Amino acid sequence: MNQWAFVIAAYAVTAIGTVAVCLASWRAMRVAEARAERLSGQP
Repeated sequence: MNQWAFVIAAYAVTAIGTVAVCLASWRAMRVAEARAERLSGQP
């Protein structure tokens, strides 16, 4: 079997993992910002 299939698969796994980590980080950031906003809005 040609090695390019494995190279392409490795790049695909890396790209999907990168997107997943970015989305999880963005979601966590939004939750943290909402919590901080609630804390600063309280008297």
